[in-house]
This record gives sequence, C-alpha cells and structure tokens, in this order.
Amino acid sequence: MHHARMTSLHLLAKGAVLPQVFHTDKLGVGLRWLPAMLDETVSAMIGQLATRMSSGLLTFHGDKKVINLSGEVQAVALCSLFLSEFIRRWSDASAEKPYSNKLIDLFFGHGHARFDGPGEGEVGSGMQLWLARFHIGHHAHVPVLRLEEENIGFSLSLGVATRNDLLQEPASFVSLLTDPAWQENRYSVLRTVALLAEFFPDFNGYINTGATTPIALSAEVLPEFLFDVLPVIRLLGIRALLPKALDRVLRPRLSMKLSGKDTGSSGYLNANDIFGFDWSVAIGQNQLTQTEFEELVKTAHGIVRFRGEYVYLDPAEIERLRLQLEKPPRTTQAELLRIALTEEYLGSPVMLDVRARDMIRELTQIGSVPLPGALNAILRPYQERGYAWLYRNICIGFGSVIADDMGLGKTLQVIVTLLKLKEEGKLEEAKALVIVPTSLLTNWTKEIARFAPTLKVGIFHGTERVLEKERPDVLLTTYGLVRSDLAKLKKLSWCIVVDEAQNIKNPATEQTKAVKAIPAVSFVALTGTPVENRLSEYWSIMDFANRGFLGNLTSFTKEFAVPIQSHHDQHVANRFKRITSPFLLRRLKSDKSIISDLPDKIEQNQYCELTEKQAALYESVVREALRVISGESDTFKRQGLVLQMIMALKQICNHPAQFLKKGNTGANLSGKAELFLDLLEPLLAAHEKVLVFTQFREAGELLSSWIKERFGREPQFLHGGVARKTRDSMVERFQNDRTERIFLLSLKAGGTGLNLTAAANVIHFDLWWNPAVEAQATDRAYRIGQQHNVQVHRLITRATFEERINDMIQ
Repeated sequence: MHHARMTSLHLLAKGAVLPQVFHTDKLGVGLRWLPAMLDETVSAMIGQLATRMSSGLLTFHGDKKVINLSGEVQAVALCSLFLSEFIRRWSDASAEKPYSNKLIDLFFGHGHARFDGPGEGEVGSGMQLWLARFHIGHHAHVPVLRLEEENIGFSLSLGVATRNDLLQEPASFVSLLTDPAWQENRYSVLRTVALLAEFFPDFNGYINTGATTPIALSAEVLPEFLFDVLPVIRLLGIRALLPKALDRVLRPRLSMKLSGKDTGSSGYLNANDIFGFDWSVAIGQNQLTQTEFEELVKTAHGIVRFRGEYVYLDPAEIERLRLQLEKPPRTTQAELLRIALTEEYLGSPVMLDVRARDMIRELTQIGSVPLPGALNAILRPYQERGYAWLYRNICIGFGSVIADDMGLGKTLQVIVTLLKLKEEGKLEEAKALVIVPTSLLTNWTKEIARFAPTLKVGIFHGTERVLEKERPDVLLTTYGLVRSDLAKLKKLSWCIVVDEAQNIKNPATEQTKAVKAIPAVSFVALTGTPVENRLSEYWSIMDFANRGFLGNLTSFTKEFAVPIQSHHDQHVANRFKRITSPFLLRRLKSDKSIISDLPDKIEQNQYCELTEKQAALYESVVREALRVISGESDTFKRQGLVLQMIMALKQICNHPAQFLKKGNTGANLSGKAELFLDLLEPLLAAHEKVLVFTQFREAGELLSSWIKERFGREPQFLHGGVARKTRDSMVERFQNDRTERIFLLSLKAGGTGLNLTAAANVIHFDLWWNPAVEAQATDRAYRIGQQHNVQVHRLITRATFEERINDMIQ
C-alpha cells in the first residue's frame, strides 16, 4: 500500500497521469485517473509495483462470485484510487461555463456527474471521444506506420497489425478496406486513423484514395513529420517502421581537429603549449572542413543521406554554424587538453592527429623511472608507479593530486620524488615548500630523515621563524603561517606540496586563497578524501594543482557538478573521469591489485609536538621528580618513584588537564589531541570505523568530549566500570550500526576477548610500552572475520620519554 502511494505521488509530480471516463447509466458519467501506461518508464514502474502486490489484496465482487485480480490490474487500480484522492484534495480549479461546475466535480472532485440539463446530453460521449486518443494503443487491431526511402525523398504508408503481435508482418491497408475478413474490425481501425489525422491531415487523403498511393514526403517536409508528428503518434501507442538509419538523424556541429606540437629537444611535453587546432564541422564521426561543409549545404536541405547516414540540414542551424565558424569561441590550452582527453567538443567528436594521440598516450600511461640513489627505502610496486607518475607530471609542468587511501604511503611517494628532483638538480632554483597541518610537521621531518637523509630540511614555524638566504631543499610550514606570512613566501620560487589538501577544499576561504597565491613551477596535493560532500571541493583542490584546467567554478558547476550530482548523468561522469585521470591518482586498500602488494596489518608511528603549556609542565615535573629520586637511597623506592614520574609524564603528553585534574580541557592545549583529531577527519570522511585505545579512563573521557565537540556525536566508551551486559550491547551496536564510527576502549577492559572486525583502523592514543599488550588490543580488529587490511596508528610525542622508549623497543 505504501509503495502504491509513493508511486502515485511520483506520477502526479511528473504529470504522468490520464483521465478515463465511463458511463454509470444513460446520463451519468464517472471518471478515474490512471497512470499514463503509454510511457515505457511509467509502464515499468507499474510492473515493479505489481510484483509487490500480494494475491487477493484487491478483488472484484461480481453478482455471483469474487474474482482475484492480476498484480498489474491491482497496481493500476490502487494507483487510480490514490491519484483520484490526491487530485480531489489538492485541486483549485474554478468554474467558467454553466455546466463547468459539473465538469470540475467530475475531473477534480468526486469523480461522477449527471449531464441531464438542457444541451448536456452529448457532453459525456463528447468527452469519451476526445479522450479516446489516449487509449487507441489498447485496441485489438491498430494501424502501423511504414516510412520508406525512395529515389528522391520518402514515402509513408499504413498497415494493420494485431496489437500484441510484434513479429507478424502488418497487413496492407488496401486489404483492410476491401477484404471481407476485416469487416468486423474495419470501423475501429478507421476511427483510430481519423484520430491520427488530427495530427497529420494527409492520412485523410490516403484513406479517401483507397490507400493505393503512398504519401510522398520530400527531404524538406520529412523533418516536420519526424520531429513533430511522429513522437506524438508514437506516444499514443502506435508503432512506426522506419529505415534503421533514421533512428539517429545527425546534425552538423561545430568541432575541431587537434594537432600535437613538437616538444623540442627536451623530449617532454610542455603543459603550457601542447596542441594546435583548426575549426571544423562534425557530422557523426565525419569531420568536414569549412569548404567541404559549404559544398554539402549548397545543394541539400532537410533530411538527406550523407556517407551512409541521415543528416538534418536545418537552414537556421546552418546559419548559426556559419557564424560560429566566422567568429569561433576562444579556447585555452587547458580547454584543448580537456577536449583531447575526451575526444569530444560540446558533445561532438574531435579528430586527433598522430602526434596528438601520442601525447595523450604519454599522459595516460605511466612508464618506469629509476629510483634515486640515496633512497633509504624499498618501495612497493604501486608506490613505484605513484612516484613515476608524480615525477613525470612535475617534469611536464602539470599538477598532481595524489589521493591514495590513508596508509598507502602518499608521503613516501612525494619524498622519493623530491629526492629524485634534487639528484637531477631540479631543486636548485625552485625549492620544495611543503604545507601541512601543524600536527604533521614532526611526521614529515621524521619521514624525510628516515627515507631521504640527504634532503636538507628546514621548518618555517614558531615565533622565531626566518626564511634563511641559504634555502634548504625542503621547507616545511603550516597553513596558518602561509596565511600570515604570504608576502614573504610569494617572493621566492617554489615547488609546492600541500598535505591533507582538504584544508583547501573551500575556494572561498582566506586560507585557500593564500595557498593558491604562492607562485610555483609545480603543484602537488595530497589527500585521502578528494571528494567528501560535493564536487566543488574537488574542483578547489584540482584548481590548486592545475590552475584553470577545469574552468572557473561557475562553468564547472554547470558542466559537471549539476549533471553528475543532481542528474546522475553517467556520460558526463565518464567524461569527467577521462579528463581528471592523468592528474588524479587514487588507489584504495580494497583494490585487489593493491592488497596483493600490502601486508594485512599496516603500522604507522604518528609523531606530534608538545604545546608550550605541555612543555613547561613536562620540564617542571621532570626537574622535581629527578630531585626527589636523587635524594632517595632505597633502590626499590627509587624504582617506584621513576615509574611514578613516567606515569605523570605520560598523562602530560596526553593533556595537561589529565595530570592536573583541573583547568582548561581544550584540545588545542595538547599536540597529541590535535594530531588525533586530524587523523580522525579523513577516516570519518571516508565512512570508516576506528577503535581508539587508551590506558587511562580520564583520557577516554577527554577524547569523548573532543570527538563530540569536533564531529557532533559522542562515541561509545568501554572501560572497567561498564557492566558485562552493557559491554555486549556496545560491541553489538558498533559491529552492526553503520552510524557508529568511533569506539573508545580502555586498554585493560577492551584489550582482550572482544571481536570488533567492523573496524579497519586502530589508534593507540597512548602506549603501554609492552608490544604484546599493544598487539593484543590491535587484534580486536585484526582477527578472523576481518575483510580489510587493518591500519594501526601509534601516537608518540617527540622529544619526550615516549620517543626514547619507542626507539629502545624498536
């Protein structure tokens, strides 16, 4: 019943309904509204609804017996009840003629009326006759149109066929008029033709001459019949047999021929000047020069044969095309590149010469590039491909958006590329500027030192920051400082890399504008989530990497965002993929070819810095603890004091308020808290689940409050104080509720015995420093039943005992 109601509302919203009148007695007329079953989409909708109809939901009660109705009849009848009721409730029609109150009540009121007033006797039959055109397709025998090509022009004739028999050859109309076998059905078919003659009067002359002479349609007249008359006749359910080529009548369109330019001695493409072009006219897959097109239209008009296909030469369109060829639209190299990648201009095919095709092949295929000699890492095959892709794009002058899943090594692929550029001398003039969230400064420093120790790194951050005259190979800075120190950074030449590029997803913010304002020879953006909510976010990131490549935001929205997001246009979506694929690299952990390269469990250390308040508190606690320890002579007590100090320092590294048991609990007071929230951002944007372990209940409560404040929803927190029954329901909810994304667990209460395979991510907010205990906790997700690779993040505060102990364990 609910499905029938929703289907009826949808039909009404689309106007896909028809009235049907019937006699209730000699002068009484009834009316019901029906789905417009002539339309194939409507017919398919009713067919789907019919499959949901249970037997006996609607029955027909005759004089002596009850008749069960088929699913389709039930579906139509139910929709009719809903449609009639909706129209009656929502109609606001007004009366105009003496009997129009009755008509309005019939169509938009109770659905019945008596036309027994003076001059009203024929109203009912008149309505029935007028509405009969909408039901002619349901007659047992119906006319069939046959259009055939003659030496000059076309001929139109009629045949007769049984409505449901599509395989039988239609009988000739001459036999309908003369053969006694048709006598019983002749009047019904002729009445249908009379209705069709309202749309195409030539049918009257055809019948009057005994249907012996087909109706001649010249090439000039055919377009009106084909585009205006035939769709209406088909909509009424009448079949038309046409030459197959007429199924797709072509129209001339403005197009172009693209030629690849010589790359010169470098052997590399030049992003700023790749293609030359000539304007042309496309007819289907055929390209005509302006001269060839003029030759064609000089002698031909209407619908004519052209190289085996039909083409419509409309004088108005031809004139518009001439004007376009005389004053063609301006095109940029970015537009030419988009055209070449899709081989399409405004829906028409374009022609590429051999050199242009070679260039597109060069852009869409990734070759191999030798690794830099000083690299201190072994790359997985997919990482080698990413490095080669980045290197090639930078050498050509194109920007790149590397959007691999978290944990696949985006940072490593960029570091290898920068090291290669250094070894080739390409970082001499334009040094690398890497812009990151503050929480990732340490991670980048550590990763570069680990994988590419020959790269000289500088950090432009803090109150005493300066841009040294002796510039390092890689300068790390933050989004906030780009905004505040833009004037200084703009004066230098850079190769720019932005990490967590979702920070520039909003084109209107000052932060995005500042990042885009820095001139550079190449641009690289790293993001695990290239499109979170809308395509305008993707546009902003791609516009950073390749300025102007996707046009301005207004034209991009019209050309891509609206058709893809609102209309789900697959053709536009495929064109969008072809345009962006050379400049966007996105690999997923779920991709079989990537999984084969990966271990099942990917562990990553994530480093953060102490904030000023943390650092001051840390120093004072260390100083005081060491003073007390040095004054204690009992070895056992000294060991106890050392453990007490480590526990206190651990709490300070988590957050000052956890140690002090009071004060401001804001996440901005802890470097680890900021790193933690930044880690969660892309995971939640990708709709992934995550387990978060801490050994402190107080830390779990802080984490819960930060998550609620940042993401708007409080996570479940399983700790020692939770009853056994409640624990089971929490686990069940996390495993099966798709909206539960984060599960906080204390290490003691949640570190063993639980099966939490819904999560493919584990974050250890603070570490136990016992690898076995840590592994046990991780294995809540990484166990039998896990369908995905598990990503493990271990949060470590740099330049503290946390880093020291981790190094020692390693």
